[in-house]
Amino acid sequence: MDDVEGKVAVITGGASGIGLAMAHRFAAEGMHLLLADIEEGALDDAAEALQAAHPGVTVRTSVTDVSDAAAMDALGGDARDAFGTVHVVCNNAGVGSGGQMHTLTTKDWEWCLGVNLWGVIHGIRVFLPMLLEQGEGHVVNTASMAGLIAGPFMGPYNASKFAVVAISETLFQELRISGSDVGVSVLCPSWVNTKIHDSARNRPEELRNPGAEELAAGGGLSEMLRGVIEAGLAPEEVAAQVLSAVRSKQFYILTHDGSEVAISARADAIVGNEAPPFFMPQ
Repeated sequence: MDDVEGKVAVITGGASGIGLAMAHRFAAEGMHLLLADIEEGALDDAAEALQAAHPGVTVRTSVTDVSDAAAMDALGGDARDAFGTVHVVCNNAGVGSGGQMHTLTTKDWEWCLGVNLWGVIHGIRVFLPMLLEQGEGHVVNTASMAGLIAGPFMGPYNASKFAVVAISETLFQELRISGSDVGVSVLCPSWVNTKIHDSARNRPEELRNPGAEELAAGGGLSEMLRGVIEAGLAPEEVAAQVLSAVRSKQFYILTHDGSEVAISARADAIVGNEAPPFFMPQ
């Protein structure tokens, strides 16, 4: 999709972080936007800022829980009502969840997999038929370096992101076999300066695990994570790489220098029947 001007992008998790940065980058190229997010106030603020910065584009919003099938069906309806179709689908909404395996409850897994994995599944299910019908478009699934190599204390997150990579690779092969012009990319960043360390602000009450949250706070894990993330790559740099990948149909989007070294180390360990190497995203 070399020419994106006038095309439509739907972005989940579009009110902040990488999602909002992608929205600004796409809008700068003349793309119209449908932003979905669970945070209504932040979504309204994002739309206002986007419209002010890019008065020539149309910005629509939808308060959406991506883990909910009916809500994602409604988002698809919103896209058709507002624009008739979409061209770029960014399944980007995500949350951070972790802790030592023996401290995790089913609620920890359900919350993280609901947003990070089911959000991508629903996004593909709802929007891919539109892209295939028109014979044009691109899907961007936000995974992580944690979807290519697994570090400790991130079980639910790692599982969700590995699954997103696998789904994306599967979709790539199916599109290639069918000869479709629809493209797909999987975004695998390391640390990016977003609010993912504060994901619990949107965690449903019925899926909370107060014990694990208190343990993380008491051990200083939350503050350490906040510091590492705030020192991470600017979301705008990631957004620029995403736009380039959409235009060139690049599949893997590795945003950080050194990612290839970690991936190669894991692959070498698998082939050599060795223990997995220790890895924490840089």
